[in-house]
Formats: sequence, C-alpha cells, structure tokens
Amino acid sequence: MKRLSVLPQQCLLLMTCLLMALEAVPIDIDKTKVKAEGQVEGEKVENPDTGLYYDEYLRQVIDVLETDKHFREKLQTADIEEIKSGKLSRELDLVSHHVRTRLDELKRQEVARLRMLIKAKMDSVQDTGIDHQALLKQFEHLNHQNPDTFEPKDLDMLIKAATSDLENYDKTRHEEFKKYEMMKEHERREYLKTLDEEKRKREESKFEEMKKKHGDHPKVHHPGSKDQLKEVWEEADGLDPNEFDPKTFFKLHDVNNDGFLDEQELEALFTKELEKVYDPKNEEDDMVEMEEERLRMREHVMNEVDINKDRLVTLEEFLRATEKKEFLEPDSWETLDQQQLFTEDELKEFENHISQQEDELRKKAEELQKQKEELQRQHDQLQAQKQELQQVVKQMEQKKLQQGNPPAGPGGELKIQPPGEHKAGDAPQHPAGGDQPLPPGHGQEAAVRTDQVHP
Repeated sequence: MKRLSVLPQQCLLLMTCLLMALEAVPIDIDKTKVKAEGQVEGEKVENPDTGLYYDEYLRQVIDVLETDKHFREKLQTADIEEIKSGKLSRELDLVSHHVRTRLDELKRQEVARLRMLIKAKMDSVQDTGIDHQALLKQFEHLNHQNPDTFEPKDLDMLIKAATSDLENYDKTRHEEFKKYEMMKEHERREYLKTLDEEKRKREESKFEEMKKKHGDHPKVHHPGSKDQLKEVWEEADGLDPNEFDPKTFFKLHDVNNDGFLDEQELEALFTKELEKVYDPKNEEDDMVEMEEERLRMREHVMNEVDINKDRLVTLEEFLRATEKKEFLEPDSWETLDQQQLFTEDELKEFENHISQQEDELRKKAEELQKQKEELQRQHDQLQAQKQELQQVVKQMEQKKLQQGNPPAGPGGELKIQPPGEHKAGDAPQHPAGGDQPLPPGHGQEAAVRTDQVHP
C-alpha cells in the first residue's frame, strides 16, 4: 500500500503555503534555513514520495523556485489572501531569467511524459488518431494549452492540484484499504467453496481461532493521550514516567530540530502501541493492517492537534492539546480488529464488480484466442501456398531440363540470353561450306541426336 509522506524539508515552506489556502494561518518560520541535526552543509536530503502522480514535477518546480532569492522572500511574507488571489503566482514574472528557463524546461518534460503515458494507454486499446490536447485536459496540475512555457497560471494550477490531492489522500486511502479487506474475505470464501464439508469446517474453525488470537492483546492507549505519550517517554526514551514533561517530550521527538512534529515524526510515536497488536512472526497478524492502523492514529492526532491544518504540529499546538480533557481522560481506542470495515451488502457489490471484470477479461481473452487462431490459420494457408508454388516451379524446371531449355533462376525466371548477346564460344554453328542458318528446329533435333550418341 502506498503511503503518504510529507514533502522534504526544503519543500515544506512552499507546501505550507499551498495548504494554507484552505483557511489556515501562515507559518512565519523559514524552514529552508533550518538544518537537521548532523546535516552537512550542501548535503542532498533523500526526498520521500508524496504519493502524487506528478510528484517528481512538483518537487523540481519547488526546488527551482527556492533558488530565486526574490521569490523566497515573497513566499515568507505571503498571507492567505495573496495566495487565494493569485498574487503570489504573479511574482513569478519577477524571478530571474535562469529560473524561468529552467521552469519552462521542466514543463516541457512533464508534458512530454504525460503524452507518452497517454499514447501508451491508447495504444493498449489499439486506438488511433490520438488527440493529445484533448486528453491532456484530464491533468489539472498544468496548463496544457501552453505546453512550452511555465506561466503564473501553471503555478496556480499546481498549487490547487497539490492542495486538493493531498487533502483527499486519507479518504482515498480508506477506500483502498476497504477494498483490500474485502478482497481478502472474497478470496477466503472462494477458497472455502473448493473444499468438502469436513475440510471447510476445519478451515472455518482455524479462521475463528486466528481472529481470537489476534484480538487477544494488551490495551492500546489512545493515540496522543497522556498515557500513550508517557509510555513512549518511559519505554522508548528511558525516562522516569513521574517526570513527564510535554515540552521536553516535544523537543525529544522533533528529530530534525525544525520546531515541528511532521507526519513521519508523529507516526514514529505509535510503534509501541502497534507492537501490542501486531507481530510479523504471527500468521494471524497482517502487516498491511498494521500500517493502516499507524496511519489512522496519525490522522486522528492531526485532526485533534493540528489547529491550522498545515499538516505540521507546532510546540504551541502540542502544548495546547495537553491541556484538553481528552488528553488526560481519553476515550478507548478501537483497533481495526474491533471495527466493522465493510457490510455484507458492500462485499456483495464488490464481488459483483469483480465478477463483471472477470467476465470482461474472459471475453477479451476469448477474442484474443480467436484472433490468434485466425492468424495461425492464415499463416498455415500461406505456408501451404508457398510450398505449392515451390513444387510447381520445381516441376517446371525439371520439364525444361528434359526439353533442353536452360534452367530457371532462383525466382523461377528463365535464363535466356537476348538475341545477338551470345557469349564468346556460344556462336551458332552452321553447316560446313555454308553461312546460312539451319532450318527451324533442325539445330535442336541435331543437338538431341548428338546427345544420344555415345563415344
């Protein structure tokens, strides 16, 4: 399952502005100037994947824009209205020529990549006459009408697309995980259909036993609660639980010392809780479910703590959350095994969809098989015609040899010299004492008789 990660540290400032367009308060800290602990000057940080299909293009645009001093200064002071009105994008006209040239190049590369994807997709269905301009409309992160230059409109579109896609990621992830769980149940039921009654009962009994074993685990603390954080403080940090201090805890787990807890740093806090439920050595524990559990915990804490919805937790937001009643007296946390992830009706609809897909694939396979058989038939027919033609040519050559005619060439053509172009030594023989040609047919008959005379 593909996971969503926050953008790299050098990209967080711009992405913060992108996400602030949804009525958030801008962050006034320039994270591009903050170095992670132990990071060497000029060292290239490995960038995690955002999960967006235009991830590489987004990163490259951000990296290029951040090389322009003027744009970075405007970015640091930009407010929500400037972002909404497109004023920030208009600052693109003031960046250096080198930056604009590089952005133009990036856009041309991205358009070429999208066209290749479209062509590959259309070729797979044997379509012809592709209208790239029409198909490019489905990509909303760039202006397809101007494929050669990167304009302010391109930056506006990239901001809106990235903001929307990142916000909808968790919702899409939930749907994908539900499909994963339904597929597991569908395959289990299909397997049971192949067994006799006795084996089926044994499998059902084993399944229920594994479910019970998986559900038999210690209590899972509510993510982000005092009990959960104190457990990390004691077991992971090795500190006295009686001396728990939220501010110190925040600084300990702000791994890169940038003043924020990002999504990755938050997800790392839940490892102890997840180990209570999941063990990769156990057959009954699904590691895909463990990662989904981790992401749900992160999503829950972000919804509770991240006030300005910028996908980052500041120290102020963190300390404010520790003052809430939910921090001290949280509700119990329901793990995935305690939840009904789908209904029987949803499973039935899912299975019907799978059945339709299988029918379509089966029909397509049958059509391809028929095409293969037809091509094989045509091939066999051509081979038979070729052999028949070769046999006819062979018979003709044998007949010509018997008649004394020159043999045919490789393609069946007769090797006959044009009149008046006989080779030296091939001049026609005339009777002694005369220079008149032989009567028609006389020379051929004489040649035949000569062939029949033995020395």
